[in-house]
Amino acid sequence: MSDTAQTTGPAVDYRTDPTQYRHWSISVEGPVARLSLDIAEDGGIRPGYKLKLNSYDLGVDIELNDALNRIRFEHPQVRSVIVTSAKDRIFCSGANIFMLGVSSHAWKVNFCKFTNETRNGIEDSSKHSGLKFLAAVNGACAGGGYELALACDEIMLVDDRSSSVSLPEVPLLGVLPGTGGLTRVTDKRHVRHDLADIFCTSVEGVRGQRAVEWRLVDAIAKPAQFAAAVQERALKLAEGSDRPADAKGVALTRIEREDSADGLRYAHLDVAIDRAKRTATLTLKAPQGAQPTDIAGIEAAGAAWWPLALARQLDDAILHLRTNELDIGTWLLKTRGDAQAVLAADALLLAHQDHWFVRETLGALRRSFARLDVSSRSLFALVDEGSCFAGLFAELAFAADRTYMLALPDAPEKAPKLVLDEFSFGLLPMVNGQSRLQRRFYEETAPMEAARAAAGKPVDADEAVKLGLVTMAPDDIDWDDELRIAIEERAAMSPDALTGLEANLRFASQENMFTRIFGRLTAWQNWIFQRPNAVGDKGALKVYGTGQKAGFDLNRV
Repeated sequence: MSDTAQTTGPAVDYRTDPTQYRHWSISVEGPVARLSLDIAEDGGIRPGYKLKLNSYDLGVDIELNDALNRIRFEHPQVRSVIVTSAKDRIFCSGANIFMLGVSSHAWKVNFCKFTNETRNGIEDSSKHSGLKFLAAVNGACAGGGYELALACDEIMLVDDRSSSVSLPEVPLLGVLPGTGGLTRVTDKRHVRHDLADIFCTSVEGVRGQRAVEWRLVDAIAKPAQFAAAVQERALKLAEGSDRPADAKGVALTRIEREDSADGLRYAHLDVAIDRAKRTATLTLKAPQGAQPTDIAGIEAAGAAWWPLALARQLDDAILHLRTNELDIGTWLLKTRGDAQAVLAADALLLAHQDHWFVRETLGALRRSFARLDVSSRSLFALVDEGSCFAGLFAELAFAADRTYMLALPDAPEKAPKLVLDEFSFGLLPMVNGQSRLQRRFYEETAPMEAARAAAGKPVDADEAVKLGLVTMAPDDIDWDDELRIAIEERAAMSPDALTGLEANLRFASQENMFTRIFGRLTAWQNWIFQRPNAVGDKGALKVYGTGQKAGFDLNRV
């Protein structure tokens, strides 16, 4: 199936809720939630395959992403989450192989990226929100199923003499585990590299006590004791959390938007697509009208509270563009509205950041902005007249590959300004743990101190250039031509090369497990997904399930 064919079909909609789930169910009992996977074979998001053996596709992960957000916001009393299967003797067999076999290259990579972000979000909530996760592996667990378990804080495996954990992608499919399996086995679980080599090249996997000894799981339990052991461990994990036992949850209402042939319109965000120029202009809007001033007002606003509503709308727009608009290679980031309104919202977030709802809202903002960093699109921020790149909106300027700021020497009162606050110094870190300013300045002391000294002050174009906060500051005479040339040049370059370039430059100095996961997907898996050994006529991914043996080109490249 070609990329074009996949984008001319029905657009993928990432908006869902539990009444629409076909594959997951949520149950809550006191401080413990249970996410149960029971995949409907005929419930694929695209035609052409059946989701057998609890294997998943993008639709399954869209539901999981939504379910995690519902637990975060709608069930604040939940302190630990059991991730398990509702099917007998099968936890999850991973990404559906037949789906991968009929999918375009872009679909496979986008699918893996979203799945990665969802898994990383589990670890993000464990680190920042006190929400702990226990994988209750109650049956065979392979490939992406084990990668889901790896994202949890702990893994408990049923010891029934048959259930195992495995990463069989290399021997079976000629590809790599696509959602962090290799990286988490080494970086997170510290499986010795020679044992990991055996594990990742065997089809049958590892079970029982050996899985514990190799550090592939944390504990095992016999079938008769498994349910009780899982519940006991989930309650123990919950004891270490500070999520409130008596708070009222916030219902995540449907994200409303207007769709048109060339754009999307939300309450706080507009997306305008210029297909001729291959650009999407994302215009984020400052708060309008009366806003909450205390925690009571925040709670009363619920999902309509501007920071949370904005985070959810930005997230939806990014996912829509990444999946449904493959030819739109450059995203232009703009802002509109009152900078003081943005700074006031920031101050309220800061003042109440220890409140569970505010903390979860900061988490939603952090994860949405992080999607920008790992999106395979060129990002240009345009600080023009009417902009409000202040506070958390300034992060858009620092997330961009380039930032252009309009200079108006003859009309300084109309000139746009940048305003930094605490959000510029680590409240919304990238996935590598750095603030975007730390990334920008390689954590060098002098430019960081200069930026800190400028916090709270409106900074014009000349000063922004001196501080290193923007790339260029054309005046009103040169502005249109400078942007036109930059956008046209970008559109003429190879998207493949740009993807590699941007990924390298955005994470230039500091690596961690998450950047390695994305780096390996972007480079290694992206390349392997296109090799004949995987996707050729006799490639392992193509012939799987047909009874034919894969034919490999045995040259090492």
